[in-house]
Amino acid sequence: MTDEDILREFRNCEALLEGHFLLSSGRHSGHYLQCARVLMNADRAANLARATVQKIPREIRNAVDLVVSPAMGGVIIGHEVGRALGKDAVFLERPDGEFHLRRGFRLEPGAKVLMVEDVVTTGLSSREAIAAVAREGGEVIAECALVDRSDGGADLGVPFFPLVDISFPTYTEAEVPAELAAIPITKPGSRAS
Repeated sequence: MTDEDILREFRNCEALLEGHFLLSSGRHSGHYLQCARVLMNADRAANLARATVQKIPREIRNAVDLVVSPAMGGVIIGHEVGRALGKDAVFLERPDGEFHLRRGFRLEPGAKVLMVEDVVTTGLSSREAIAAVAREGGEVIAECALVDRSDGGADLGVPFFPLVDISFPTYTEAEVPAELAAIPITKPGSRAS
């Protein structure tokens, strides 16, 4: 899949939104990628996952024991990446604001983990999820995502393989341009306020 093919998938299912959004990272943007919409079709989700997996070097793919993703955004794509790799996929939740494995999920000591996200903006959620895997006894050896919107600036501390790079500007609250500030804010992400 080319970058344009991927963007067409987002546009066709109304997953590329315009407005004033407060992202999970705490930054503001005039654009939001609603990955749940692009992933709501199982065939499309599977195709995107297979394309994402192909971005990961073979030696890393072969070393993965388990796929882990943060809830909510990473759950569907994490499951599909697990399917594409032939590996189990589990997810982390934030019942108290910090990521934990729940629902009986656990990691074998030293498990080699592929972290899977839908969108990476600053990498904050990814770093928190990677830290949670370490607390649980695993080792994140790489991360993949459908979209890197960090403009290459997200430092995750592990190799990072996004399917596509999309650079929409983001702003701190103090940097929000007047034309964006005039639009009511929508907070579509999963991070608690």
